[in-house]
Amino acid sequence: MIAGFTDISFWIFFAVVLLGMSLFYNRLPIRNGFLFLCSLFFYFKAGGYFVGLLLFSIIINYLMAQITATSKLARIFCASFAIIINLLLLFYFKYIDFLNSLCSDIFGATLVAEQFSPTLLGLALPVGISFYTFTAISYIVDVYKRRTVAVKNFIDFGFYLSFFPTVLAGPILRATDIVPQLRKYYQVTSREFSIALFFILGGLVKKIVVADFIALQFVNRVFENPTLYTGLENWMAMYGYAVQIYCDFSGYTDIAIGLALLLGFKIPLNFNSPYKAASLTEFWHRWHISLSTWMRDYIYIPLGGNKKGSARTVINVFVTMVIGGLWHGAALKFVIWGAIHGVALVVEKIFLWTKITAAPKRIIGLFFTFHIVCFAWIFFRADSFDKALVMIEQLFTPTASSLEIAWQIIKNYAIVFSLIVITLVLHLLPSKVKKGYREVFYDLPLIIKFFAVLAVLAIIYFFKTTDLQPFIYFRF
Repeated sequence: MIAGFTDISFWIFFAVVLLGMSLFYNRLPIRNGFLFLCSLFFYFKAGGYFVGLLLFSIIINYLMAQITATSKLARIFCASFAIIINLLLLFYFKYIDFLNSLCSDIFGATLVAEQFSPTLLGLALPVGISFYTFTAISYIVDVYKRRTVAVKNFIDFGFYLSFFPTVLAGPILRATDIVPQLRKYYQVTSREFSIALFFILGGLVKKIVVADFIALQFVNRVFENPTLYTGLENWMAMYGYAVQIYCDFSGYTDIAIGLALLLGFKIPLNFNSPYKAASLTEFWHRWHISLSTWMRDYIYIPLGGNKKGSARTVINVFVTMVIGGLWHGAALKFVIWGAIHGVALVVEKIFLWTKITAAPKRIIGLFFTFHIVCFAWIFFRADSFDKALVMIEQLFTPTASSLEIAWQIIKNYAIVFSLIVITLVLHLLPSKVKKGYREVFYDLPLIIKFFAVLAVLAIIYFFKTTDLQPFIYFRF
């Protein structure tokens, strides 16, 4: 079982992939076929026999795109057919139980017979289905609109849809990002190797040293039983989860970027210091960029964007964010999470609070944006909508009324709180500073770089918990 980038079995697998690349790197068809097979094997070890579902998606979307590239009538029919098939698979595995429950509560009948429910059939959610489904839909739409041409080679297309660094949790790749690179010979410069190494090490530090540690040592405990903890502890758990989910998800994509670069492929950044945003609009330009641009291009703009008047713009923004919430999971709490972001974005558009450059206003905007995002994360993380409400109530329960109690709490969680604060401070550093220390690492002599890597690995080992924690976005 390949649990993920933090499991030793994955790095053994990746070493075998690099060994194969050393044999086939200058023979493009064999190289791409080898990487396609490696990606299918990786998915099989992560998702079991659902690799058959991934293969089905590859075949259907490949065939429909080939026909879509022909006549106008075929374009409409095949593009529609492919999108419907993609959505039906996603709806069945991810939403049918939720919709059945909703229909039963409202109408007293289920949408699909209960014996065909994924839960009753013992079918888990196929890992990565949200990501590769959205990737496939973007491809079909782009071919239909002739923004890109259909990929002629089946192996190339299969590799694009199943690329193992991104298939489980993104980024959501556009065909224009990766397909042209399949026709280029392998080349990784010494600087690109250093960049890849920096991204991989940085991602592992984010995941193991920060995200997993604060989750297991503090955040999970508070979210499971908020009433057992003081208001201060609930506030710190809210901030802690904001740090945890950022480090977990951006850590994953940093590692994916590094792995892809070592294989000779460049994939786009998915995060750009999102907690430095001074508005929700800016936040979504910085957070999960591949998803936010996907929602903009394939939901918001087709709904009419901001071209149909103010009222329609408000509706389009809200609907897009609610759909974004549902993309993360079939539960009321994700709908609420998306709705909070939708309402906040609508308010911003009404008051034009989107482009803030003046320092005092930017600081105010940053403070309010960060707290709106953190408040919304409560619904995202809580086990249920009711538990989220309990935690919110606990935030404003003055159980830590004295400085002595507050100081005792801080001492009890000194390492966890320090990690939260240090991570946020580093996150808020100016871009020039971050670029500066990256450049320092890239330019280090090889021997010093080697010892720097050993030092980072030692820190990772020190913080590593006994139980490997799956990446949060594996469940979506």
